[in-house]
Amino acid sequence: GQLGEHPVGIPNNLMPYIQQVALGQREVLRVWGNDYPTPDGTAIRDYIHVMDLAEGHVAAVVKTLKTPDMRCKPINLGTGTGSSVLEMVAAFEKASGKKVPYQIMDRRPGDSVAVWAATETAETELGWKAKYNINDMCAHQWAWATNYPAGYDTPSS
Repeated sequence: GQLGEHPVGIPNNLMPYIQQVALGQREVLRVWGNDYPTPDGTAIRDYIHVMDLAEGHVAAVVKTLKTPDMRCKPINLGTGTGSSVLEMVAAFEKASGKKVPYQIMDRRPGDSVAVWAATETAETELGWKAKYNINDMCAHQWAWATNYPAGYDTPSS
């Protein structure tokens, strides 16, 4: 609960947007499309905990330092599992105990139905695998949000 995201203006990422709705700072979460060919009709993405992402980058730096002849190589960092927007809403509601009202909007042009990382190379090349799931992510984000509802501008007590 000591690290978190508090963007200026309207968030572009799902997690801080859900957080702001749960805190009552925004009225409703806009969900872009509910007619995708997915179990609940909403888009699926690979949501990764920021600490997993940071540790994956550290593993890549360590690998590079230990492998002098290593050249540029793309390696996906993610959980390897997709979660829908409404699954994220449900996980955040569970973590926070708050209802997250949402409004279904038309799809955004160009949005993909489902995207998640192929993580095999990260596991074999870097010895790295994500540790946290969406429930952990939401619980940690809610701890941050309740400690710092105005971000780092929250007055200390």
